[in-house]
Amino acid sequence: MTNDLIRLSSLLDDAKCFDLIRRQRWPDGVRCPSCGGSHVVRNGRDDNRPACQRWLCKSCKARFDDLTGTVLAGHHQPLRIWVLCLYLMGLNLSNRQIAQELDLSEGDVQAMAEQLRQGLVERQPEARLDGEVEIDEVYVVAGHKGNPAAVQKKAARDAGDG
Repeated sequence: MTNDLIRLSSLLDDAKCFDLIRRQRWPDGVRCPSCGGSHVVRNGRDDNRPACQRWLCKSCKARFDDLTGTVLAGHHQPLRIWVLCLYLMGLNLSNRQIAQELDLSEGDVQAMAEQLRQGLVERQPEARLDGEVEIDEVYVVAGHKGNPAAVQKKAARDAGDG
């Protein structure tokens, strides 16, 4: 039996990935990451990534591209590899499996996965509590790790106050 796996990375191209990034990042039209302005114009392509559009903000004169200000900016791996890594992470594959599928080292996949997770965490909206909120009592001992005598001493002091 031969091992004729089709590599997913050969099925995607960077142009489709950049289109996906633009649609996800700017669903209502391109906005400047510096000032938030919407008066932007195309300003050429990236020399090393021809599918990556460069932009110029007419309001603040900032220059940026499709990846500026994202966790995907400034990396040597092609965008399609990042998109596939994120997809495979969503399938709950291990770093070893992802590395094998993308023909990368496990260390590279580990670093990519950490950056992608961090990017997702940063985009999570802050939790807001509303209405009636109930909490349970919690006793936290801080600063006395590994020193039970100090904990008992503090507990004795606190008991004397009440």
